[in-house]
Amino acid sequence: MIESDWKKFSAMVPMLRERYLATQNARIARMLTDPKKNETGRFWDAMDEMKREAETLRTCLDGHSRSEMIFYLVLMRKVGMVTKEDLADFSEDLQKQVFDVPIRKKG
Repeated sequence: MIESDWKKFSAMVPMLRERYLATQNARIARMLTDPKKNETGRFWDAMDEMKREAETLRTCLDGHSRSEMIFYLVLMRKVGMVTKEDLADFSEDLQKQVFDVPIRKKG
């Protein structure tokens, strides 16, 4: 791993978090206004989704270390938090390690 990759990653994490949450918050807001559900259904569906997203955030964002940066980037890729374009300025080796890992999506 290249030191400059670690520095870029550390600096990028707040932007990745905010961008990801902007998307997720908008999705959850739509759940809260779903005309096909009653108020109780909207509330509990949104609450369940927020709990799932909180776990995703903890998994992807808590406890970063240099030695596990690739692991965290692969997790972030899996949930859609990081894209290939986000890592365009990183070393080719890091990009290859993150994007050559096959990802199985849920469902």
